[in-house]
Amino acid sequence: MEQTEAEGRRSIGARRNPESAEAILEAAEAVLLESGYAGFSIEAVARRARAGKPTIYRWWPSKAALLLDVYHRQKRHVVFPDNGPLEEDLFVFARSLFAQWHGTPVGEIFRSIIAEAQSDPKAARALEEYYAERRRQSGRITERAIARGEARPDTNPQVVADLVSSYAWTHLLTNRLDEDDATLRAAIRTVVRGALA
Repeated sequence: MEQTEAEGRRSIGARRNPESAEAILEAAEAVLLESGYAGFSIEAVARRARAGKPTIYRWWPSKAALLLDVYHRQKRHVVFPDNGPLEEDLFVFARSLFAQWHGTPVGEIFRSIIAEAQSDPKAARALEEYYAERRRQSGRITERAIARGEARPDTNPQVVADLVSSYAWTHLLTNRLDEDDATLRAAIRTVVRGALA
């Protein structure tokens, strides 16, 4: 019953066809923009992309996995600075994350993914995998501070990343993303105080 993908965008098995994947992601963004999270479905994306549902599910095993890729595509301005000192780098990172969540649709997308992960095991796995990579990425900010001799060598970069992310996620989930710079900077200072050499 499923239709073959449009000519020129045929599936190439488990490995993603870049053109088909791009069409699916563009369709997913359009469906989300037009219908919101409540109206977002794999069926709607498949229709819009002229792709088969089996192809989408082969490349994205759950709606949350597809939404995470859409989220990542739209989250373009979060920065992971390496200028030092540690407090400033983490502040710049957190401020860029707050600004992205507050000023674009991605905050609502990510909030929806977190909500879905509470009841859908596939969504929970997709979020866990996504966060593990983001945790490594933001943890590098602290790793570089340790290498500079600024942070204590026994500091756990992943714990610092977790603390900053926990603060950010709490504000996302409670709709408090309009934190002023002074308050955000004070929170980051509290997080990094134990890491300083």
